[in-house]
Amino acid sequence: MLDTALFYIFAALTLGGGVLTITRRSAVHSAIWLITSLLGVAGLYLLQRAEFLAGVQVILYVGGIMVLFLFVIMLVNLDQAAKEKRFSGQKWIALACVAAVALQALWFVSKGAGRFTLGQPSIAGENLGNSEHVSRVLFSQYLLPFELASILLLVAIIGAVVMAKKRI
Repeated sequence: MLDTALFYIFAALTLGGGVLTITRRSAVHSAIWLITSLLGVAGLYLLQRAEFLAGVQVILYVGGIMVLFLFVIMLVNLDQAAKEKRFSGQKWIALACVAAVALQALWFVSKGAGRFTLGQPSIAGENLGNSEHVSRVLFSQYLLPFELASILLLVAIIGAVVMAKKRI
């Protein structure tokens, strides 16, 4: 009963925050509503016993990305952007893309119905928590892709520093 009530609360936070994100005129208010939506998603992760994903959601997205968004909002000249035309008459292309994504989502849901079980560790005989299970799988089966991703991120950081460096 409590899980159901919490699910509806977090789902309402997520959906309401998403709708208010795209309907507010103020960019700062939109960013704050996006934070609300992201916190709702973190709550939904907690209900699914995915503590690692909930922590990443709060630390990375709410803590890092949204601070970056707020700095960009403060630095961009919003008066100039408000004077420009907002939509370029590509309504039909956007509707076709929405229909394609909806069909794809329905196809994935129909193919995956009843195939997944939640909360059971894949290693027989071990009762690992979510974070322990993710770390064990990440550092055993997916060690090479994990290391390649870390090298890719390092190269991206170095590239960003080189591009942002002022020429003397």
